[in-house]
Amino acid sequence: MNAVPSFAAPSFARSLREHGVALPRTRLEILQVNVGKLCDLACQHCHVEAGPGRTEIMQAATVERILELLANAPGVHTVDLTGGAPELNPHFRTLVRGSRALGKTVIDRCNLTVLFRPGQEDTAEFLAAQGVKVVASLPCYSKANVEQQRGQHVFDPSLRALHRLNALGYGRAGFGLELDLVYNPLGATLPPAQAALEATYRRELAEHFGIVFNHLFTITNMPIKRFLHLLEREGRYERYMQTLLDAFNPRAALGVMCRNLLSVSWDGELFDCDFNQALGLPLGGRRRSLWEIDTLADAGHGPIAFADHCYGCTAGAGSSCGGSLT
Repeated sequence: MNAVPSFAAPSFARSLREHGVALPRTRLEILQVNVGKLCDLACQHCHVEAGPGRTEIMQAATVERILELLANAPGVHTVDLTGGAPELNPHFRTLVRGSRALGKTVIDRCNLTVLFRPGQEDTAEFLAAQGVKVVASLPCYSKANVEQQRGQHVFDPSLRALHRLNALGYGRAGFGLELDLVYNPLGATLPPAQAALEATYRRELAEHFGIVFNHLFTITNMPIKRFLHLLEREGRYERYMQTLLDAFNPRAALGVMCRNLLSVSWDGELFDCDFNQALGLPLGGRRRSLWEIDTLADAGHGPIAFADHCYGCTAGAGSSCGGSLT
């Protein structure tokens, strides 16, 4: 298990009790699958520390087991594919096709630049043909800010990828192809109001680059892994955690994604969310894999495993893989 620095403040579970908030699981609706940590980028906020040198990758047998379980999970309406860059997994298309054949909505969390990597020449067309919802990371509409967070020479190919997706119908009325963008703060601050920032993104991207999209999601940087290391190097960990604690929002807590979501790691282990997966905090505190359950609903019992990083999901307007919670 990965160690997280201690923080001299009430535990997250205690904060929930003090505010009279109970967070039992609800009906399982979303299966989030991390298909591997291989990525063409190494972003400073990446909570799974993905990058070009990572070798963890989901194998065909695990994909087959996921599809087998999904076939008997009518309540699960969405399969949310993440990584790394999900598209770099050699079994990505098998998982997409199989999930779509079962009638599931499929989300591809795309970093955009991957669409120009060798072997990905027709990936955008594949996504459109399968009706996959694309959630694309674009932490700013400014080149300087994007490349400070994601590395040099990332902004221009990101815009080219968005133009390509737009040309296929993504983000445009009448095509039924949804394109959502994701904003992460550049530093140790909370995201601004989602609706206002979305309006700014929409104006800036349309006026300067001719790009359209459906929604913008604002996501708080989680104080774990690569972003945690940055906070520690800059001596800002305790200050950032205090910011999250001071902004704790009981209303946002009620909407946390771990209540109706199950997270699967590249090797088939089960977790309450992708952040717990990154930290090695198993589902409900007990290690289980896809091969130790008969149905996905079997995993939806017992308490959710919470820790201090959960303040990141409940600060301010709240944060989830679908953006703000309030």
